[in-house]
Amino acid sequence: MAIGLAEYLLGRPVQNVLDVGCGEGAWFPIVRKLRPGARYIGLDPSPYVVRRFGRRRNIRNGSLADLSAVRLVRRVDLVVCSDVLQYVETAEIERGLSAIRRIVGGVAYLEAFATEDAMEGDRDGWRDRPAAWYRRMFRRAGLLQCGPYCYIDPEKLDNLNSLEHM
Repeated sequence: MAIGLAEYLLGRPVQNVLDVGCGEGAWFPIVRKLRPGARYIGLDPSPYVVRRFGRRRNIRNGSLADLSAVRLVRRVDLVVCSDVLQYVETAEIERGLSAIRRIVGGVAYLEAFATEDAMEGDRDGWRDRPAAWYRRMFRRAGLLQCGPYCYIDPEKLDNLNSLEHM
């Protein structure tokens, strides 16, 4: 869905994907299968992940907090930050979302779980925040919603119609 939406809004195939907090790089095989020519870069703060999967899945050491220091040649067509935001502190989210807005040229897939979602499972380090809180953070960063978990910087996609974003 995220790749398809990015391509729809860009009007061309996705050429690069940045996966922030990628873990073992679950998005890597998906991107490779759907867009074999696209460049995938994963960032994860776990030394284990980088050591075990880094070379094979192009995962570098880094986190949401480090994102502003990451040097990219061009804007990123698809930024993925999935199942990360509910584990990090507010200041890191603010810095990370600001950095995402600077680098995203297409779509930012920002999957987060809110208090209202009543999630079960691994909640170690989890920070309960309501959906309204996340919406405020995304708006404050200048990101507009354009689909489920998908956000854009409207200044970089000047061909959007009014009903293509919320």
